Amino acid sequence: MAGGWTRDGAIQDQIDDTVADAVLAARASIPSGASEPSCVICGDDIPEGRRRAVPGVRTCVPCQSGRDRPLATAFNRRGSKDSQLR
Repeated sequence: MAGGWTRDGAIQDQIDDTVADAVLAARASIPSGASEPSCVICGDDIPEGRRRAVPGVRTCVPCQSGRDRPLATAFNRRGSKDSQLR
């Protein structure tokens, strides 16, 4: 059931698109390839256990924790004026 000017299923389409974007972003951030011996951000050594556990790792745990903070999304999929004013 859609409301206003939207067609039936439009809200579910917005939800599906948001989930699909999040999955693509998560997959893009998965490291691959050979691991680096030292962190590319701070230069500290990356422990052997981390390099074996995460193939393609390029950062140490503290630097990766800083990079993993969620970013605000640039997409406004809601059509109401209130959501565009925020």
